[in-house]
Amino acid sequence: MDWGSDSGLKLRMAVALSLVVVLPVAFVYTFVFAMNTVGVALLEWATERPWNGRFYVKPWLAVGGVAVGFLAQLLLGDRVALHAVDARPVDRDSHPELLARVDRLAQTAGTESPPVAVSRSTVPNAFAVGPRPSNATVVVTEGLLDTLDDDELDAVLAHELAHVTNRDVTVMSLSYFLPSLTYGMAVVAFLILKGMFHLVGNAHYADDDANKGLVVALAVIVVSAVITAAISVLFWVASFLLFRTLAQYREYAADRGAAAITGDPLALASALRTVDDEMSELPDRDLRAVDGGLEALYVAPIDDYKFGDGDRELISSDIFPATHPPTDERIERLQELAGESA
Repeated sequence: MDWGSDSGLKLRMAVALSLVVVLPVAFVYTFVFAMNTVGVALLEWATERPWNGRFYVKPWLAVGGVAVGFLAQLLLGDRVALHAVDARPVDRDSHPELLARVDRLAQTAGTESPPVAVSRSTVPNAFAVGPRPSNATVVVTEGLLDTLDDDELDAVLAHELAHVTNRDVTVMSLSYFLPSLTYGMAVVAFLILKGMFHLVGNAHYADDDANKGLVVALAVIVVSAVITAAISVLFWVASFLLFRTLAQYREYAADRGAAAITGDPLALASALRTVDDEMSELPDRDLRAVDGGLEALYVAPIDDYKFGDGDRELISSDIFPATHPPTDERIERLQELAGESA
């Protein structure tokens, strides 16, 4: 089975990279705009005098700051991901068969054999992470190694190698920057608001001048925190939508790549069904343990099985695009590939 270049994936990655670069810069200047409008008005109200100054960030400084953030994401993102799922790099002494499989599949795919890490989680799943193909890491859980048979395991490993070869792992690594930044700022703003309400509830009031100063200070802080949270949430939503939309398409591309590497599309179809069935039986606490914000990277989605014992559907799935295409649809496409190659 031929594994050609996927023009659709390349186009989506190019658009995603452009937006990944533009959105953080837009995020900076949106804050500047807010400071020059609401912020200046707050200063004038608090000081009771006109405020003639304006806030300004030079373009080179904004672009440089974003570049530093991307560099940090590239250098540290894979370590953070491995730590989030408690994954440890393995060698040929501890997992000789697993590494031999990866070597064999990488040779078939025409790529370098990447390092492999194993998470001690019992949840059967796998993902690839890393800033570029030359130093990407394939991560599998102990639950995956215990659950799948040989052909299914080969298919999942080939799927992750396809992600590495397609270079979508790099785009996904960069795409985490803005969601991480905006989420962190929103959390800080929320904690500030929480602290202000706690302070007000426990304040001891003195004379009128002191009360007026306290009210002014609280108003400035609260409004600033609300604006910070609102802007952060807005850009978090935008980046998250971009992130998840790219995540869906790349799964189809990696499925096709795995089918080409192994020559057995039905093995991946069987692996997806097995993983899907196994995760549906796991308690929510086990699934939360392997989340760590990495749900879009896994070979099979974990967000369909969280938060509730009824239909166990992730709340955000009603608002945002799913991280993965429906498993049944992926299996159907793999079955069609098997029919074409028969």
